[in-house]
Amino acid sequence: MRIMFLNKAPKKSVAYDPLEIEKLLNSYASPGTRIEIGFPDDFEGARVEQVLGEQKMLNGLDHMMEQPALIRKIVWAADNGYDAVIQSNTFDPGVDGGRLAVNIPILGPFRTTLHIATNLADRIGIIVPLAAHVPYTWRLLRTYGMDRFVTNIRSLGVYGTDLKSQKEAITAKAAGLIEGLVHETGAECVIPLGGALIPYIVDPAELQRRTNVHVYNTKAVTIRVAELCVGLGLTQSPLTYPRGKLIYSDFVQPA
Repeated sequence: MRIMFLNKAPKKSVAYDPLEIEKLLNSYASPGTRIEIGFPDDFEGARVEQVLGEQKMLNGLDHMMEQPALIRKIVWAADNGYDAVIQSNTFDPGVDGGRLAVNIPILGPFRTTLHIATNLADRIGIIVPLAAHVPYTWRLLRTYGMDRFVTNIRSLGVYGTDLKSQKEAITAKAAGLIEGLVHETGAECVIPLGGALIPYIVDPAELQRRTNVHVYNTKAVTIRVAELCVGLGLTQSPLTYPRGKLIYSDFVQPA
């Protein structure tokens, strides 16, 4: 089984080591599954993420700018033998558009993990990297029809480069937020968004050990659900996501 883990930004914009992250992602997969990191081609508007990130104002606009490039890459993946595509970003950009274009399973970590969590608990807390992510996350929850399951969303206030040197501080702050969500809002489990922080820097299993609260690894959960979909022949419903007859060149050639 071959699954593309699609980064939301072009490769030249990535601060992490793709080989290191690919190794981590494959550690979550079952034997016989290969996870390969993919990148969209560079596109106009790709700089928006960098500028908003420097301002610590990642409000979702960057994800809106990315969607055409992500959809094109999803179509390319379907044409080149991938069994499924997972959007690496935990806010699920490009997932709905990709589902309208191909018939292989297209999954996003946020929606996928939400449904796993609500199968195992009734009340969910969420942590996000920045305050600007909070209203954006609530909008996504309303779109998914899942906002009634979430007790609160709290931000770490952390984003940027050199995150590895802040590992212990991020871990301690995340643990404090998790405990607050449980004791102050009644959350019964926690979903951490912002994969560049959790799980790439901080292991959710460590947060779970420190807090005695179920903390979901969004990347691991989505990989295993993608395997389930491929193994059972499941994909997005054509009644929910009706598809026209398109080929890859339709997405890259001008009108």
